[in-house]
Amino acid sequence: MVSSQYSTLGPRTLTTLKLNGNEIGDAGAQHLADALQHNTALTTLNLQSNKVAAAGAEHLADALRHNTTLTTLDFGMNNIRDDGSQHLADALQHNTTLTTLNLQCNGIRAAGAQYFADALRKNNTLTTLKLDTNEIAAAGAQDFGDALRHNTTLTTLKVTWNRIRDDDVRHLAAALWQNTTLTTLDLQSNKVGAAGAERLADALRHNTTLTTLNLGYNKIQNDGARHLADALQHNT
Repeated sequence: MVSSQYSTLGPRTLTTLKLNGNEIGDAGAQHLADALQHNTALTTLNLQSNKVAAAGAEHLADALRHNTTLTTLDFGMNNIRDDGSQHLADALQHNTTLTTLNLQCNGIRAAGAQYFADALRKNNTLTTLKLDTNEIAAAGAQDFGDALRHNTTLTTLKVTWNRIRDDDVRHLAAALWQNTTLTTLDLQSNKVGAAGAERLADALRHNTTLTTLNLGYNKIQNDGARHLADALQHNT
């Protein structure tokens, strides 16, 4: 447990604090959250792999509503699930400084994805959202696709290992026709086949901002490669 005597997070010169892999749990997260409501120097906090659940996420969400300096929060490999996602997503609708949020491997499903997608419609500072190794699946892909039509600040969306299939990826592809800020879309290790690759290829013919598309370890096969190759002839 993180002792409350360190609740000020040290001197004003400390800008980065890495506590990954320390099993601080919800109680430790609460101590740090209390400190973040007053600290005005810390910009990066790494709490990856700390056995923090929804209760800890709620404490950190409260802190994000007040903190005005933190720009990067690495909360990957915890267990916040959909309930914790709701708290953090709500905080994003009020926070004006966080630019990078990592929530990989947190048991987030479709409901959690919807919370974050809704937040992206209002938040105008977050540039990187990492949701790798969750289970957002079809509904999550649709919600993010809808959100990306309106969001004008997110530049990187990582949704690897999320059971996204051909029919799901069409929502993200449709968003690329309208979105003018996303530069990186990471779909590695999903279940995208040739039909999904075709949808993305069609979008690439019109999109003028995406610079990185990761489709590694999917199932696009020969036909998918052909669609993407054809799109590359127009993407110059």
